[in-house]
Amino acid sequence: QVQLVESGGGLVQAGGSLTLSCAASGSIFSINAMGWYRQAPGKQREMVARITRNGMTEHADSVKGRFTISRDNAKNTVSLQMNSLKPEDTAVYYCVAIKAGEVYWGQGTQVTVSS
Repeated sequence: QVQLVESGGGLVQAGGSLTLSCAASGSIFSINAMGWYRQAPGKQREMVARITRNGMTEHADSVKGRFTISRDNAKNTVSLQMNSLKPEDTAVYYCVAIKAGEVYWGQGTQVTVSS
C-alpha cells in the first residue's frame, strides 16, 4: 500500500500562484509515475500533469506554460508549481502514484481561484 498526503491548497486571486506538494509513504519502492489530477464541481476528473521516475513529464494542454510538475525521488515527494492561476483552475487536486499497475490516490486538496 502507498499512502499519499497532499498539502498547499487554498484560496488565491486570479493571476496568483500556489505550490501543491504530495508526500508518499508506505510501500514506496518501485513507484513508477506520480502525478496530479483535478476535479471541478460537476465535471469529470482530469489529468493535470504527471512525471515518471526518470523525470519525463506530461502536462495537460490547459496548464502548459503555467504549471510545472517536479519530483524528488530521494524524498518521495511530487510537487506542482501553479502560476498565472485562472478561475477555471478551481478544483479539488489529487495526488496520484502508480506502482505495478495499481493506482493510489491522495485525499485531495482544494484550490480556489477568485476572479
